[in-house]
Amino acid sequence: MENWNKVFESAMQVRAEIVKGILEEHQIQAVVLNKKETVYQIFGNFEVHVQQEDMMRATNIVQNEISF
Repeated sequence: MENWNKVFESAMQVRAEIVKGILEEHQIQAVVLNKKETVYQIFGNFEVHVQQEDMMRATNIVQNEISF
């Protein structure tokens, strides 16, 4: 995951998947990482990461085009 950066995080997996889908509609490759602790799945978040060269564009999309 070198050169990948977090652009979004949420405790809700569905929100992370929506963000990933919207970024992919803009031709930005994105991945969702499950950062929840493994036993009870209470603590931690789902993170959306993009490659470094897409970081500024992806951040702009997340901040301006996505609202929950």
